[in-house]
Amino acid sequence: MENPAAGATTPNPVPAQRPPWTFLTNHSHVLLAVTANSRALVEDIADTVGITARATLHILADLEDAGYLQRVREGRRTRYVVQPTQHFRHPATAHQEIGALLAIFTPTNVTPPKESS
Repeated sequence: MENPAAGATTPNPVPAQRPPWTFLTNHSHVLLAVTANSRALVEDIADTVGITARATLHILADLEDAGYLQRVREGRRTRYVVQPTQHFRHPATAHQEIGALLAIFTPTNVTPPKESS
């Protein structure tokens, strides 16, 4: 008896070539990578996002300057702490905190802020 699935291939969830546009920017992807691992090296973040280490450093600086990340020195290493209560920059979503988006992608790593009663 033949197995009909034997010749079937599993679709690759990651396209071989980057599409011309995506829903999330590289800034978002860097923020998600830091959320997943605040001790990741810049090269590891760059590999995760699919950009250069230099571009990653620029994005980390942008995110820090805007208050989305806090840089913490630990000996010779740098760790980044995400500030999930910061609001989105776009006027249409400025009323929302970034923690809600981060929670969609990393539900075990981000604790939403407590609501006051």
